[in-house]
Amino acid sequence: MTTASVADEDKTAYWTGAVSRAMVPVEVHPRTGRPFDGLLVSHRLGYLRISTLEADAARLSRTAALIKRAPYGEPQVAIGVQETGRAVLEQDGRRAEVPPGGLVVYDTARPYAVDYPERFRTHLFHLPRRLLGVPERDLRQAAATAVGPTEGCGPVLLPFLAVLAASAHSYPAPVGDRLAGSVADLLSALVVQLVGARPEEPDAPNAHLVRRVREYIDHHLADPELVPERIAQAHHISVRYLHRIFEGEGVTVSRLIQQRRLAACARELARRGRTTPTVSAVAQRWGFVNPAHFSRTFRAAYGVSPREWREPPHRDAG
Repeated sequence: MTTASVADEDKTAYWTGAVSRAMVPVEVHPRTGRPFDGLLVSHRLGYLRISTLEADAARLSRTAALIKRAPYGEPQVAIGVQETGRAVLEQDGRRAEVPPGGLVVYDTARPYAVDYPERFRTHLFHLPRRLLGVPERDLRQAAATAVGPTEGCGPVLLPFLAVLAASAHSYPAPVGDRLAGSVADLLSALVVQLVGARPEEPDAPNAHLVRRVREYIDHHLADPELVPERIAQAHHISVRYLHRIFEGEGVTVSRLIQQRRLAACARELARRGRTTPTVSAVAQRWGFVNPAHFSRTFRAAYGVSPREWREPPHRDAG
């Protein structure tokens, strides 16, 4: 989509509509006094949407009013990879300055704004937030954090995303599904790393213990015997104290285990291929011993059955 053939007085409105349809609804405010010029190319790989924007200086805002206007849209998490020009992203009171060659993480379910002070080219990757398997609290902490090409996961993630954006059009569906899963896994790792790099809140004395428990749960998801009693024993605390330190997390221990297992199953079920395992095999691999219970729980969480989830239209939401 390009503004090249659009009347000058309609270019901004056309560009706003094109960006909003390809990604999420936003407001666009050009920074130049001349007719706006923009080019957008968008592709899908399974549940991953990849959009490349090349345009004049502008500010893109996702306001609370826009989010409220479309409550049915599935929350998306996004990565912006800056190829040329600079970007400044603001979300949750934080400000991230992204130079060419850097990336930034943000959550489309909450208001944000991205300012491009000069002509720019950027790759934007959107995927359903629930597929990351990370708690919302961690995603909030990681949002609006810039990562350079030599920082943290940057040396691994940035080259991979750049090549993926350039070649997204060339992959058949089975390959695209697997690549989308790889992006979800890498983004999950990035969020975990960014949260771990932040200093603990002074009013959260149990933050370190909570983090250890979360890591323990992630490492033992496949064990059907993973229950609060076992977790408490492994950390030399009482079950009562375990539940107490999670009171401020917005999720119970049992619910967290279930959420993590469901997210792992969802990612694996989305990766179709010649040797795709059965739904029952995937469920058992991630600690669900009762296939019927797994199907009911999965449908309650994602709105479709595990078998329906494997079909691309159901993983293309958002």
